[in-house]
Amino acid sequence: MSVHSLSLDSLSFTDYDNPHDVILEDEGDTEPDVQVSEVKLIRKDLSTEEVYLQACKLVGVVPVRYFLRNLGSATINLNHHGLGPLGAKALAVALVTDMHTTTLELADNFLSAEGARYLTDMLRANFTIQNLDLSDNHLQSAGAECVAKMLLENISIKSLKLSGNKLVEDDAKWFADAFASNYRVKELDLSHNQFCGRGGEHLGQMIANNDGLEVLDLSWNHLRMKGAVAFCAGLKVNTTLKHLDLSFNGFGNEGALALGEALKFNNTLVHLDLNNNRITDEGASLLCKGLEANDTLRVLQMAYNSLTVEGALTLINVVKNTPKTAIEEINICNVLVNENFVQLLDLICQEHPSLEVQYGGVGGFIAKKPRKRIDPMKVIQDYLDQRKLRLWDFFRNIDKDGTMRVPVVDFRKAVQQSSIPLEKFQIEELIQRLDRDRTGIVDYRGLADTRKQMMRDHRRQLRKVESRQKKEKQKSDRILKTFESAVEAVTPRSSMIISPGAAKEDSSGLQPFSATPLSSWHHIIMSNSSRYSVNNMSSEHVHLPMIGNPSSSPGMRSYSQPNLFESVSKPSTSKPASARGMHSRSNPSVSSSKLSPTANLTRSRPALNTEPTTKTKVKGKKKKTKKRKENNL
Repeated sequence: MSVHSLSLDSLSFTDYDNPHDVILEDEGDTEPDVQVSEVKLIRKDLSTEEVYLQACKLVGVVPVRYFLRNLGSATINLNHHGLGPLGAKALAVALVTDMHTTTLELADNFLSAEGARYLTDMLRANFTIQNLDLSDNHLQSAGAECVAKMLLENISIKSLKLSGNKLVEDDAKWFADAFASNYRVKELDLSHNQFCGRGGEHLGQMIANNDGLEVLDLSWNHLRMKGAVAFCAGLKVNTTLKHLDLSFNGFGNEGALALGEALKFNNTLVHLDLNNNRITDEGASLLCKGLEANDTLRVLQMAYNSLTVEGALTLINVVKNTPKTAIEEINICNVLVNENFVQLLDLICQEHPSLEVQYGGVGGFIAKKPRKRIDPMKVIQDYLDQRKLRLWDFFRNIDKDGTMRVPVVDFRKAVQQSSIPLEKFQIEELIQRLDRDRTGIVDYRGLADTRKQMMRDHRRQLRKVESRQKKEKQKSDRILKTFESAVEAVTPRSSMIISPGAAKEDSSGLQPFSATPLSSWHHIIMSNSSRYSVNNMSSEHVHLPMIGNPSSSPGMRSYSQPNLFESVSKPSTSKPASARGMHSRSNPSVSSSKLSPTANLTRSRPALNTEPTTKTKVKGKKKKTKKRKENNL
């Protein structure tokens, strides 16, 4: 059978080649051998049940009895019915004009992209269905494209589940584009897919540009490293998301750092699931830096991470040290804690009665680092350095000849009687190192020989520590730089500038800034009292473009000087063209007889240019007085 296209407007099929039987599940009362070619048009006056039966007959599938029994109900659950693409086609025909069903569940039906295309065509005409479940249907990239394009036209879908559909990196871009304009979908499930680095970037863009999503499930994906950081950048500027599931993604400490930065600014998220994300005690500490500035998050799920008692203490200390915190539940159900944790939790619960912490039980411990082994040679060297002594000065009472070779018995006695802080086993260890051949003579020149080596080893160890710390700092800086770059990517500043009339920052919290497209900014007129206020910009810099002539601002009139050279070349008393232009642009209603402060400056300025004439007159007076003197003589 060659299946062609379905016209949902007329509910008609094209001709089919072969006849097909129509058999209801558990029913045998239908007429077989119905010629499909005789039925080319499904009449619009038929009931939904009759339309569905005829559609099944045309496409050659067995009608689903459960669907027929539940026609007219608000919820139709067809999960695990094996509909396939053609079954979805018959279902789509029946639901085009349905006005009762608001929830349609079609999980695990192997619809594929073809079935998704039939259903999305139906949803362009049906505005009754609000909740749609297409999980585990092998939609893949083509199906994701169909669903995303449908979201650009549908106005009724509020909940959409696309879990387990083998969606890959670039498929996330379809949803980023769709949700940039669709604000009606409140719940989106994209779990059990294959979103990684680029997928995280697109999903971050999606939540940054969307103002409708409240529940987002991204569990069981591959959002880690760059993908996790890019997604958190979108979370930083999101203003609607309340419930976020990121479990089983492998965020790691890098993602925890970026998530902490996002939580410093996000003020809407209420529930955050980070179960099984490879977060260690260090990552928990980085996350808590964001929780210290957050006052909306209530539930934090962090079970099945690599946390110990230290990480658990860090989490509850955030609640203790942050008065404005809203955290009510912390889940670390796999972590064994100690008595100190339980006692501290009891004290915190007295101040926060609603706090509930789920932990694995009492029996954990804080691993103590083994005491570092102290080199006895270094102890002696430090002792001598503090007292500014030489080795020979210390041993000269027992080394009369100065050969730096003394008996073991004398050496042991001298060290024990001194104030050198060495244990008995350290003295014996030192003797074994200085008398390797067991001759009974200690050659304490080895102390001098090993001093330089010990200093070199110490410097080498310090360099290793500094190098490790430097690498960790560089890694953190690199993650933060990537995070800031991702934030700039999801909130581009090139297409907008800050409005001069932005509201002042509210004391209760940061307010979003007002932005206006550059295309609408033809001219800016600043009053004397106007100022630019930029809110909620953190460490980002926004450069305001130069628009028009700066001198045309009335706020700058009293400080701007006219062109003096122009007044010299044109000794006319009329205002210069620049002053006239400035005056007419800034306030065209003012009559020409009124003079601005700039005009006054322009009129009074030519008096300065008469200075040479005045000087010549003075010279003339001097000549006249000289002649009078000669005449008197």
